[in-house]
Amino acid sequence: MTVTPAQLRALASRAETLTAEVRELCGSVPAGSPERDHLGAAWHAADWLARGAEDLQHAAEDLARLRSQPVCGIGWGVCPEHGNTLSSRAGVSTCRVCRLEWNYDRLGQPCREPVTWKVTDPAGTETKMCDGHVLGARAAMGSATFTRVDAGAEQW
Repeated sequence: MTVTPAQLRALASRAETLTAEVRELCGSVPAGSPERDHLGAAWHAADWLARGAEDLQHAAEDLARLRSQPVCGIGWGVCPEHGNTLSSRAGVSTCRVCRLEWNYDRLGQPCREPVTWKVTDPAGTETKMCDGHVLGARAAMGSATFTRVDAGAEQW
């Protein structure tokens, strides 16, 4: 299943609606009534729902920004922080350095990380790569030129 920014925004909207409903419900109980004293957990839940709505909105923005960038596309996945350090077993990939896990065979699929580097070999061939793949490329292609590309710029 592919998650979209629109789905995350819709969930954020539902969380905002629930927040308003809980606060309205709790606010409708008269001050001084015995029920009001027992609604602390509901008020607390409304606060958590509001924070969840904000987090979902941020996730939607992050996902939209990621989707607008070209992806690395090299034929195997890497740990975005440590590079070629993945092992896969039973459909789960794990970084051998940071122990971060992905619930799919990340190693056996083309890389989906955003392009952050342009690598030019001595013959002039350019390859666009993510941070994780450039770690291995630096070791293997010491004579190449590595140029960091701004994710928002039209350098592709």
